[in-house]
Amino acid sequence: MTADTTASPSGAEPRAFVLLKSRRRLDLLNPDPHAWTDDDLAAGLSRTMRWGGASRWEHPLSVAQHSLTVLTIREADGALTPGDALRELLHDAPEFMLGWDCITPLKAQLGEPFRALETRLQSAIDTRYQLPEWTPEAYAIHKRADRLAAASEAFHVVGWSRVDMRKTLRIAEVPLLHDPLSPCGFAPWEPWPPRVAQSLFIERFNALKGAHQSALRMMPFYDLCPFPTLDGAEHHVECR
Repeated sequence: MTADTTASPSGAEPRAFVLLKSRRRLDLLNPDPHAWTDDDLAAGLSRTMRWGGASRWEHPLSVAQHSLTVLTIREADGALTPGDALRELLHDAPEFMLGWDCITPLKAQLGEPFRALETRLQSAIDTRYQLPEWTPEAYAIHKRADRLAAASEAFHVVGWSRVDMRKTLRIAEVPLLHDPLSPCGFAPWEPWPPRVAQSLFIERFNALKGAHQSALRMMPFYDLCPFPTLDGAEHHVECR
């Protein structure tokens, strides 16, 4: 990532570009929802490390594998619509742009500018993939699954003891015993190499994206279309 501010004339608008796998450029400060490819997304999440890269295994855990874990935990709670499932899978999608998974306690120290940046990036994801908004109930269930995945990762992947998880990390959730993901030739809870994480993530992503788009096409569409008047004001009429 390069912050292109010093090379600009004084007072110029700041920019922060990343060059993606597709060779496209993404401005993190003004993210275009169509600036990346789906392959950029999958590759980035498979190469972004959870837990600062800490792992007792050969590889660190990727955000891609974590996202699949959270989705699988949520699906065990009950059937999800394709849109809801895709929203679960992409709950940490902005991290592929940043190339960094910031732990929650540190976010509080980084303050409002970082929260605003995350919000802009997530908004670009939501727009690109037409994700449904969280309801308070759905978000609460999601956070439970996310915390359960994190507790299990801390124990099985990083190697924190249950005592230290409670005292140091303040994680109250009890880790899962069984890995909710299919081992795919790996031991339970073993982090996958990036190429495997990317392949399995994009496979599930493509299936959910296709199903979500099909569901959207089947929904009746009503919108309010601006209809300009001679006085320059806009009136709205219903469009089907």
